[in-house]
Amino acid sequence: LFPSIEPREKGFLQVSKIHSIYWERSGNPIGQKILIIHGGPGGGSQARYRRYFDPKKFDIIQFDQRGCGSSRPFSELKENTTIDLVNDIEKLRENFKIDKWHLFGGSWGSTLSLIYAIRHSSRVLSLTLRGIFLCRKSELLWFYQYGASEIFPDEYEKYISIIPENERGDLMKTFYKYLTSSDIELRSKAASAWTNWELSTSHLIKTEREFRKSNINSFSDAFARIECHYFINKIFLEENYILNNVKIIENIPTKIIQGRYDVVCPVRSAWDLNKRLKNSELIIVDDAGHSMSEKGITIKLLEAVCDLGNI
Repeated sequence: LFPSIEPREKGFLQVSKIHSIYWERSGNPIGQKILIIHGGPGGGSQARYRRYFDPKKFDIIQFDQRGCGSSRPFSELKENTTIDLVNDIEKLRENFKIDKWHLFGGSWGSTLSLIYAIRHSSRVLSLTLRGIFLCRKSELLWFYQYGASEIFPDEYEKYISIIPENERGDLMKTFYKYLTSSDIELRSKAASAWTNWELSTSHLIKTEREFRKSNINSFSDAFARIECHYFINKIFLEENYILNNVKIIENIPTKIIQGRYDVVCPVRSAWDLNKRLKNSELIIVDDAGHSMSEKGITIKLLEAVCDLGNI
C-alpha cells in the first residue's frame, strides 16, 4: 500500500433535515477524482482506504454514509434508504463541483457504486469493485440464515446463541426486533453477535481477535442496526434491481476483484454480474476470502487502480 496520509480537508454536508454526512479529501487536489464507497451498510470509512491510491495522482474522496462513522446522528435509521444514500453521493459531487469521477467500492460499497452508476451513469468514469453483493434474497438467506452456517458452524453457533430456538425461523426478522428494542442490554447483545458473525467469516484463514461487547454509540451498534434495517427492507428496491438495469452501465469500464472463497459474498454474484455487464472484467483471486486486506485482493486492487490512468 502507499504510505499513510492525512486528509487535506474535511467537513460535514447537511443532506436532510436530520442527517449530516462526514466527508474528507486527501491527495492531489488536481488529481483524478475517485470516490471510495465503504461497506456495510453502516461500516464507515477508514484511514487505511486512502493507501490504495497514489496521492500524487488522485484526489481521494471518502464519506461516511448516513448513521455511521462520524456522520450524524449516529446509528439513525430514519431517512436512511438506498436512494437516500445515492442522492447523498450526488450532493457530494455537486458540492465539490466535480463533473465526473471514478468509483471504488467493496461488498455493500460495490452495491451502492452500481446503483449510483445506474442512476447517474453520465457522472461515472469507471468502477473498481470488490466482493460483489447484489442484495438478492438468495444472498441474504445464504449468509444470515443458512449456507455460510455450514462452513463456519462454530461462529454461527455464537451468532444464533442469543436467539431463542423458537425464534430462529427468520433470523433477520428476530435480529431486527432485538436491534430496535428499547432494552439496551438486548440491543447490545444483538449488535455484538451480528457484527462478530460477519467479521469472523471475512477471511480465508480465520484469525483470532478480541471483539468487545457492543454499546450504544459503538461501531457494532451502527453496523448491525443499519445492515439489518436495509436487509429486512430488501434495500428498499425491487428484487434483482442491479441486474435488471445493468444495460444502463454497460459502457462504463468495470473491474471486479473477487475472492474465490468469499463466504460473505460468494463468487456467484460476481460471476452473474460479469456475465451480464459488458465492458467488465472479472478477476478471481484463488487464495482469498472476502476482506480487502487479503493479500491477493490488495494486490489486484492496486493493479486495477494503477490502470485508471488510461481511462
